[in-house]
Amino acid sequence: MLVAIRATLRFTEHPRGLHNPPFASGKTPNSTTGMGLPRIFRAVIMGPPGSGKGTVSGRISKSFGLKHISSGDILRSNINAKTELGLLLKSSIDRGQLVPDDVMSRLIHKDLRAIEQCSWLLDGFPRTVTQADSLDEVYSVHTVINLNVPFHTIKERLSSRWTHLPSGRVYNIDFNPPKVPGRDDVTGELLVQRDDDTPDTVTRRLKAYETQTEPVLEYYRSKGVLETFSGTETNKIWPHVEAFLHKKLFVLNQKVL
Repeated sequence: MLVAIRATLRFTEHPRGLHNPPFASGKTPNSTTGMGLPRIFRAVIMGPPGSGKGTVSGRISKSFGLKHISSGDILRSNINAKTELGLLLKSSIDRGQLVPDDVMSRLIHKDLRAIEQCSWLLDGFPRTVTQADSLDEVYSVHTVINLNVPFHTIKERLSSRWTHLPSGRVYNIDFNPPKVPGRDDVTGELLVQRDDDTPDTVTRRLKAYETQTEPVLEYYRSKGVLETFSGTETNKIWPHVEAFLHKKLFVLNQKVL
């Protein structure tokens, strides 16, 4: 099965050149903040399920003009489109198998090559040190934002979480409710509460996340690019993330000038 996935992925990839230098001359204006971005600014966001990562990612993308690349969206896109690769991935996931590091890395790199002239925010990747190494071989990551939310807070959040399964859009009836109760804002389709949002399942998922990603956090900590934001409410964490990025971009812009 894994050989078939890798073979399909190699067939669908198109060789292209590597990325441009991270701070090429020129700036990309930001329509919301008025701040000029370095020509290319690359960031990663990390956080356990239910940490508010999707909400913060959306705000970063809107406020700073970064392209949001979600590993979950990429997997869902392939699976929903029933591509040859998507069918193989679904079969692997349905069997409880993790997508191999090299396959996941190639999927992400394929999307990144399509936007290599843009600044981006990676969400859900890398999740292992092997994946982080593969990313580091090709791109310079300027900052890694880590959302540190207590597990007991996440358990409470997930019990209030509703999902639009076809798109993966997530709502929370406490702080991010849909415009119409029980309905997706975009399609109007019904929302559901996933089986893996039950307390026991959430506990297992959080422990698995902690075990898997702690080495990745240490990897980026050792490189001096990790910035952790702790709290229990997304709306209170966000201003600190926003202020940090303003400061980070200001410093990087000074290096460009």
